[in-house]
Amino acid sequence: MTDDIPQRTLPALPRAVTPTTILAAELTDACAELEAWGGAPHGVLDRMRRARDLAGGLDPYVERCTTGESPALARLAQRTRETDWAKASSGTLEQEMLSGHVEGRVLDFLIRMSGARRVLEVGMFTGYSALAMAEALPDGGTVVACEVDRGVADFARTCFDDSPAGDRITIEVGPATDTLRRLAADGADPFDFVFVDADKAGYLGYLDQLLDGPLLSDGAVIAVDNTLMQGQPYTGVGVTTNGAAIASFNDAVAADARVEQVMLPLRDGLTLIRRVVA
Repeated sequence: MTDDIPQRTLPALPRAVTPTTILAAELTDACAELEAWGGAPHGVLDRMRRARDLAGGLDPYVERCTTGESPALARLAQRTRETDWAKASSGTLEQEMLSGHVEGRVLDFLIRMSGARRVLEVGMFTGYSALAMAEALPDGGTVVACEVDRGVADFARTCFDDSPAGDRITIEVGPATDTLRRLAADGADPFDFVFVDADKAGYLGYLDQLLDGPLLSDGAVIAVDNTLMQGQPYTGVGVTTNGAAIASFNDAVAADARVEQVMLPLRDGLTLIRRVVA
């Protein structure tokens, strides 16, 4: 553990940051208010409780029915939860940025199904997704992970060193745009799979760099995280700067004749993109 990342004895509970967890929290509060009021028709309250249980039980059930994470990933997740990110990053980082168990397994499946050998990650945080993808690679496979924050990159490196698959990961510290430009200029071998989970305002620029440059292999898949952004793009409620950026990105991708895509309602949204085959 690096000295510049303070630890706390008890981790803070994660916030509701996905459409399903926000919905569950809203329904839980609504049920509590109706119960406290005491004047709601019994049938209405029963329906509200069923809706609450449907929303609140979904993610835990999906996680329970998904193959467990490796010991190294479990340790990485625990260390991330136990870190006081408010002190470590002046509030710019938080434990909710962790991709987590189910999304990690989805990335693992995508890597294995596609036969990818070279993976690029734009935005690493503490390295859960990078390590999940590295574990799925065949011998000789490589993950190049871009991370702008030196402290969090050092944190991730200590976690990678704790895993048998950690030596498959190369960390590139600095703005991802600069790293992508340098990799292209240096003639880096193309990537078979790309995972983008970085600054939301930069998403469209990263996509254009990838599609317009030499960094993608034939048939490469680009997976982009947080494309539902807490439901802001489709509800239009409480839209933040990130929410507006994601809405613009989604519209641009949907209108881009170069690609085909599918948006999956996984956690906070995962969009899979690939070039249209002529």
